[in-house]
Amino acid sequence: MVVVDTLLNRNPKLYGKSVERIITDDERNENIVDEFDEREVFDLIRHINDPEHPLTLEELNVVDLSNVKVNNEKNEVIVNFTPTIPHCSMATLIGLTIKVQLQRSLPSRFKIKVLITPGTHSTEEAINKQLADKERVAAAIENTALVQTINQCLVTVEKFIH
Repeated sequence: MVVVDTLLNRNPKLYGKSVERIITDDERNENIVDEFDEREVFDLIRHINDPEHPLTLEELNVVDLSNVKVNNEKNEVIVNFTPTIPHCSMATLIGLTIKVQLQRSLPSRFKIKVLITPGTHSTEEAINKQLADKERVAAAIENTALVQTINQCLVTVEKFIH
């Protein structure tokens, strides 16, 4: 678990969890073509650990099903996330962790956009620009220490996906 020494948000508000998705027989059938939907993408990111707290992004309402959009025709996934406070210094790390999780989990045909929910962070434009920059993202995930931190945030996700 990643825990930062100085907590910016010492008392985050907690939210309830979504009901677990019931997977149908058709969804399990490998012979039936099944398009990706918002709930499937949400399930890939909801259990990501927050870098500051031993809580998931879903529990902190950083990610929410209503902020996930999937367009199978355009091969596009858009996720808006909401930092717990408007000056959260972990927002870039959270966005990068969401992006890495989706890149690892979704077929490469998908273009993945991870954005801060409009109006929820003091530097949302700058962070959105960083998360959209392929070269910066590629350089970030080559940084061993940063990848270790991202992987720590993704530890609990593995329990739920597999």
